[in-house]
Amino acid sequence: MAINVNTVYTTVLSILNKEQRGYLTPFEFNKLATQVQLETFEKFFDDYNQYLRMPKTDVDFASRMENIRNQFQIFNKNASASAVSSNVYTQPTDLYRFGSAFYQTGTNSPEIQIVSKRELHQQNLSPLTKPTTNFPIATYQDNKLTVLPAVASSATSDVGFNYIRKPADVVWAYGVDTTTGAFIWDGTPDFAITPVIGVASVNFEISDIQQTEVILKILQYSGVVIRDPNIVQAAARELQEEEVNSKR
Repeated sequence: MAINVNTVYTTVLSILNKEQRGYLTPFEFNKLATQVQLETFEKFFDDYNQYLRMPKTDVDFASRMENIRNQFQIFNKNASASAVSSNVYTQPTDLYRFGSAFYQTGTNSPEIQIVSKRELHQQNLSPLTKPTTNFPIATYQDNKLTVLPAVASSATSDVGFNYIRKPADVVWAYGVDTTTGAFIWDGTPDFAITPVIGVASVNFEISDIQQTEVILKILQYSGVVIRDPNIVQAAARELQEEEVNSKR
């Protein structure tokens, strides 16, 4: 389950106000929340690689490696590439980590082997290793895939990408109460104000398992924004303890 953006924002404000440390505006929160989500998302891959090298467990729900894998699998996506020419394709705009590419023509969808330009040249020298529609190869550079052999139709749907997409930016959208001047979250029941920023709220896409870590990281950055080193230090200590406990 995703993390509710209003829950995180109100929690952060409650902690800051309780300690009389200052105020974090919605604009500042949205920037910090998006950055923290991206950092947490990137950490999934580092942790996953670390757990791959550790002893495995067969106990259901106890495998940290599988838990982390499940958390970033929702970002796995297949999408068609945009054709630039008969054999050059631009990657999807929301691609964050490349997985694989494949032909989408005919009855089968062979995976495209990604090679260097040197390997491409060597494979083209031999009739046995030359690329075919059943065994295509490609170079991947500057966000573009150059595929051999070229497909005659050069249609957008000829080549597909399997990849991990980037999480959407976090947004706490709000309207302003004309009477009190207070910020009203657009998820409030009977909300009837046009959001100031022109878009609706967007929740965190990462799992609510990460909610405590997300709040602590936002608090840490908040301390920098409001120039309070005590908040930075307190949040850093809590994050360190959270990190140690998670790996015991």
